[in-house]
Amino acid sequence: AMHEGHVVSAQELMEFLQPLFTQNSRNLVLFLQDRLSIDDFTYFSESYGNKNPFQNEILQSSPSSLVLPAVDCKATKYLLSVLQESRDWKLTNVTNLNVSQLEVNASNPNLLVVQLQPLASGLKEISTLEAIAENDKVIGRVTMDLQERGIHFSVIYTAVRPSRISRRTDVVTELRRQLMAAEEEDSLSYPPLNVTTGNHTCILFHASNFSLKANSSVLIDLTNATFVTQNVDISASECSDSNTTLSLKYTKPVNGISSLEIRFLMTNKFYEGSARKWSTLDSVEIVQDGENFAKFNVSAISAPAEYSFHCQLVGTSNLYPARLVPSNDEAKKWDVFISRLQIQGFNIINNQFSYASDCTGFFTPGIWMGLVTSIILLWILTYGIHMIMQLTTNNRFDDPKGPALSVPQTE
Repeated sequence: AMHEGHVVSAQELMEFLQPLFTQNSRNLVLFLQDRLSIDDFTYFSESYGNKNPFQNEILQSSPSSLVLPAVDCKATKYLLSVLQESRDWKLTNVTNLNVSQLEVNASNPNLLVVQLQPLASGLKEISTLEAIAENDKVIGRVTMDLQERGIHFSVIYTAVRPSRISRRTDVVTELRRQLMAAEEEDSLSYPPLNVTTGNHTCILFHASNFSLKANSSVLIDLTNATFVTQNVDISASECSDSNTTLSLKYTKPVNGISSLEIRFLMTNKFYEGSARKWSTLDSVEIVQDGENFAKFNVSAISAPAEYSFHCQLVGTSNLYPARLVPSNDEAKKWDVFISRLQIQGFNIINNQFSYASDCTGFFTPGIWMGLVTSIILLWILTYGIHMIMQLTTNNRFDDPKGPALSVPQTE
C-alpha cells in the first residue's frame, strides 16, 4: 500500500524488485519508454473520449503484479545498470520491433531491454495517443511470443522521466514558483554528455529534449540515447583551442534509418570590436546513412569564450530564439527541436559548465511590449491632462435684468 503522494526511492524500488532475482523465473523483460505517468492510463482512455490505447491485459492475467504510481527519476535512470549488476544476465537490446527474430535461450538468465517508440513532444495529443498505442502493440507482440514459446518471464514497464509533473498545492503563493522550478529540474536530472581528451573534458552538451523529424513524418527522439543510456558514438568528436566538433553517431535510431550522425561545429575567435574571444556555434550537420548530407547555418548562438551557451528553444522553427537555417536542399527535409540547450566547447574547468550566456537578452519581447504599451498610455494621459489645462471658464455672465451682454469678436 502506497501513501498518497509518496515517491518510491531507489532503495525501496530495489526491495520491491528483489523477488525477481530469487524466483524460478529466469527471464526479465524491461520495456523502457521516454515519458510515462500513472495519469496517462486515465487520460488516454474512453473517459476522455479517446480510444483506449492500452489494450493488453498482461497486468490482469499475471499471477502477481505491482503498480508503483510514482518512482524517483534517479531510480529509473540507473535501473538498467542495477539490474545488470544484480545478476549474471545475458543482455539483449531489442531495437528491431520485429520480434519474430528474437532469440531467447531459456537455459540462461536473460535480460531483454525493449526501447519503445518515444512519445511525440510539442505535437498534437493524437500523435502521443498513437505512439502509446503502437508501444502497447509492441508489448503485446513480445509477451505473446514468449508465452507461445513456453518461456516464463517477468515484465517491467517504466519510463526515464514522468510525462506529467505533479504540483504541490499546500505551499504559500510566494514559494510556488521556486518549488515548481525545483520539481521540474529534478525530473530531468541526468548529467550532460561529455567528450574527453585524456583526462580533460573538452565538450559538454545537455538538453531536456533532443528530437528530429524527417520528411515531416518520422519523429526521432534522441534524448534517451544521448543522455540517459548514452547509446551514442562520440569517438569522431574533435577538440582544439580554435575549432571544436561534437559528433554524435546513432545506429538504427528508427526503422528505415541505419545510421545517423549529427555534428555541431564550433569556433573560438578573437574579435577586435569587443577585445575578447567569443565561442560560436557556426553550423549543424546531419548525415543520414553516410550519404544524405544536410547542413544548417546557425544564428544567435555565441558566448564569451569563458562561458557556456544556454537557450530555452533551439531549432528550425521561426518562433525559436536561436534558429537553425537550412543551407541546402537536403536540410529542408529535416525539422530540429532542442529544448533547454546548454553547450560548451572551450575552457571547461572541473568538468562542469561555466556561467551560461543565455540567448534571451534582458529586454525580452514581453518587456518591450509592456514598455511600448506603457509609453502609449502615458502619452494619452499627458495629452488628456494638457487638453484639460487649456479649458477656460467665463469671467462675465449675462444679466437677464440688464442689457444684453456684448462680447467683441476679438475676445
